[in-house]
Amino acid sequence: MIRTPFAFIVALLLAAPHLTAHEAPHAAAEKSVPRVLVYSDTGYYRHPEIPKINRWLVLLGHEHGFEVDVTEHGKDLLPEALASYDVLLLNNANELDKVLPEESRKAVEAWFASGTKGVVGLHAALVHQQRWPWLNQLGGCDFNSDSDFSKAKVLVDPAAKDHPAVAGQAAEFWIEADWTNHDRTVTGLPGFQVLLRVDESTYTPVREYFATRGGKPMGKDHPIAWTHEPSGGGRFFYTEFGHDLRSLATPFARRHVLEGIRWAGRFAK
Repeated sequence: MIRTPFAFIVALLLAAPHLTAHEAPHAAAEKSVPRVLVYSDTGYYRHPEIPKINRWLVLLGHEHGFEVDVTEHGKDLLPEALASYDVLLLNNANELDKVLPEESRKAVEAWFASGTKGVVGLHAALVHQQRWPWLNQLGGCDFNSDSDFSKAKVLVDPAAKDHPAVAGQAAEFWIEADWTNHDRTVTGLPGFQVLLRVDESTYTPVREYFATRGGKPMGKDHPIAWTHEPSGGGRFFYTEFGHDLRSLATPFARRHVLEGIRWAGRFAK
């Protein structure tokens, strides 16, 4: 039998508190890193570049000090898993009642209701969500039709010019994207703030596929990016950018999405 010297045992006991003290700050530091969960499963049309956009988001977080995880499984939206995230980002995740169990949807609602969480929607995140009334109301509208990838003139809402997702951008500018026509405008809805509108006179707002199926343009008031802060707390940010990597390739679109995520999650720079 090997006997451990008494002095050695005392030394270990004396050292133990110091070891714990060194570990605790490390754990606390890890907890303080903002975390984003990207969900990208679809119940309707699946955008081909969803995986590429997921990677783009992971790299965006890596470059700007927040962690990004990606999932397409409803179990990752249950309470225990969601609790460690500050933002849920829906990457073109449409018609979610078909792919997310009710248990997961209710968990997202309760998580957001804590008042300190954020939801971000890219492009098709507001497509066919009527059968998830909470998300439909959070977003403020649903899908009607869309355009082809087109260059168009975009206008910053004067009342929102200082919002971080558009701050410093010219009042009017030209940019390319696929533009979604929603079933109603969110302008004037309680708690909503429009950030950007697209000028429909500068492109063809309804592509041929939808023109033959009753698709309708939105007219002079066509919001393409906005925020919603419900009275119960929490923050929602939506942008039409993100159909594919082309629409995210400009310095503006990159900064726009980054600042939208930061704003929704209240991330310090």
